[in-house]
Order: sequence, then structure tokens, then C-alpha cells
Amino acid sequence: MNQRLKGVMNWLAEKQIDMAFVQTKANVFYLSKFYTEPHERLVGIVIFPTSEPILICPNMEKPQAKAAGWEYEIISYSDSENPWHLLEQRLKKQHSSVNTIAIEKEHISYTRANALLSIYPEGNLVSVEEKLYSLRLIKDDGELAILKQAAKLADYGVEVGVNAIKAGKCEMDVLALIEYELKKKGIREMSFSTMVLTGAKSADPHGNPGLTEIKRGDFVLFDLGVVLDGYCSDITRTVAFQDISEKQREIYQTVLGAQLQALSVCKIGTRIGDIDLAARNYINDAGYGDYFPHRIGHGLGIEVHEFPSMSENNNDLLQEGAVFTVEPGIYVPNIGGVRIEDDIVITKDGFESLTSFPKELIIV
Repeated sequence: MNQRLKGVMNWLAEKQIDMAFVQTKANVFYLSKFYTEPHERLVGIVIFPTSEPILICPNMEKPQAKAAGWEYEIISYSDSENPWHLLEQRLKKQHSSVNTIAIEKEHISYTRANALLSIYPEGNLVSVEEKLYSLRLIKDDGELAILKQAAKLADYGVEVGVNAIKAGKCEMDVLALIEYELKKKGIREMSFSTMVLTGAKSADPHGNPGLTEIKRGDFVLFDLGVVLDGYCSDITRTVAFQDISEKQREIYQTVLGAQLQALSVCKIGTRIGDIDLAARNYINDAGYGDYFPHRIGHGLGIEVHEFPSMSENNNDLLQEGAVFTVEPGIYVPNIGGVRIEDDIVITKDGFESLTSFPKELIIV
């Protein structure tokens, strides 16, 4: 049995929890290597403290689950069958009564929680998410190898985008080329909706690309990432087109300095909040504190945003093998925005940056 499932089983035994039901795409993949998008259909893993786990999935997904390496029992169902009824029949054969069920409290629907309780009306629901977050926080060598390759593909995406900038091109022209070139390298899915934002629109941290043309003197902000073998990358770079004002140059150099300051404290034992504060204090001292509205970053792995939240009030300490983003930004209305983001892994010697596209100011 893999160590990830064993970790949950040992936790259930320690906490005297009768079973766990895990049903999010990310956690099912983490525990089983079965990567699927079930849409509205039920896919889940039932885990017990001392007996083998059970996977439930649609009939059409069963071959994929086996191919991914799942070697335990599978309950499969057709679209005309009620999966909860099949699950109840199977569970009641082994466990006539259950007192405590661990669930993903932040991600299970009201309907599914009630379906579980209809099987075990006396059951008390508790959270399994904190345990899964702690397991997923530290990446093993296999995960790191995938994340490094995903980061290289993100670097390539930015390279394609920067090379595509020309007078008369609009945001969507450049975005389409980025995704086309990545698909030619085998990427089926982006980590999130790719962003190419130009001019004043770059001052919107989560803006929506459109048909806005790139003009002389514009900042052009790229934020993109790929999903590779179930793992995500995430990079942001900002360049200028043909010319730049002194104000824009000052904003850019302030963001770059803030990122370098934050990276300088990335090492084992650092309080996570101090990474945010290192960048935030730098930006505040430069007079742009009001224009840095978000945290310094987020955990990265199977999901593009996962544990931990890299906010100034996070008192957790960095551990070797943790992967996260460092992405300060300054966004000034009517002038534009700059964000510089890298994917970082904590090592015994400090940190390693998985993304490597140049971040010194580029004027295209």
C-alpha cells in the first residue's frame, strides 16, 4: 500500500475515526494516482483505519483507475444506477454502524454530506482536509521532477508570449499563440485561464484578456501555467513594449526588489508570514504599499492554489520540500501593473527556483 494511503489510515486509527470519504479530484489523484474529471458523477475513496480502501467510480472510468495502479476494490456503476445505493450496500456488509466519518468539509456538497449521513444516520462528520493538506505540503522526489518540468513549460509559454508581441496584436492574439504552442508540446490543460493583459488593464491583478491592442509604452503582463501529469506550474512576468516612462521603470524595479527581498528569507524554519512582510515592507518603504493588494503567494502542487496560504499572518514555518509561489505586485490605475512570480521549492540549502525566465526589465 502506498505511503499516502497509509498516512491517512494511521491518522484515522490515531484519532479513532471509523472511516474517511475523499471525493475531490485533487485528493483522489493524490491518494490513488487516478486523475479524472468526474463532473457531476461520483468518484471517491473510502478509507478505513485497518482494512483496505474502496474506490467508487463510473463504469467508464474503471479501466483508467486500474491503469493508474489502483489495486484494491472498485465499486463501479452505470448512469442508470444510484452510486450511493451501491456504496451503502457494500459498506453495510463490512461496517453495520459508524460513529465518525472524516470528509473534505470545505469541498463536499450539502447533498453528498447528507447522502453519507443517510447511510450512517448516527455518524458524526469531522474534517480530513487538514491531514491531507499536511501530507500534500511536502513534495517527494517524483512530484518535484514533474513540477520542475511543468515550470520549464511555463517558462516556454512566457517566451512564446514575449516573442509574439508586435504592434497591432491584441491580448487574445498573443494568448492564443501561447496555448497553441504549448499544446504542440503535449499540454492539454492550463493551470488556470491564461492572462495576457496590456496597458491600463495590467493594473487589474485578475483581469480578463480581450481584444485590447498592445501599444507603445504599455506594460504587458503574462500570468500562466500548465498541468503536467496532474501537477501545476504558475509564472508571471511583465514586460514593456517599445518604450517605458520613468514612473513605470520605478514600479518595475520596486516589484523586482521586493521579490528578491522575499526570496532572501526563503529557507527552512522561516515563518511564512515573514516572506510576505519582507516584500510588503519593501513596497511600503518605496511608497507603493496601497497598490499591493494580495498576499505574497500560495502553495503549489496538484492544485494551482493549495496549502499553505502565504499571507503575513501565517505563523507556520517553512519545511524542506514545500513548494509555493513568490509573486509581489504593484498595480497603479491608469498607469499599469507589474507582477513577478516564481515557483519555489525549499531545500536543505535554502530554496531553488523552478521557474527561470529572466525577470530583469525587458523592453520588447
